[in-house]
Amino acid sequence: MTPCEITAAVTAVANFISCNFTDEQIDLLGAIFVQLGDTLATISAQNALCDSVAKESSSA
Repeated sequence: MTPCEITAAVTAVANFISCNFTDEQIDLLGAIFVQLGDTLATISAQNALCDSVAKESSSA
């Protein structure tokens, strides 16, 4: 997918959610998706750090 296709898809999902869920449910889903994004970023950063440390160890 291109960046434009990704943002269009995310917007479509957000519009669907906003039309079919209560404000309280939307708030909860928003919090869940923020936590998901933060957790994925943490995992990715940890993986990058471990890869960097492994490369430094193997070249030393």
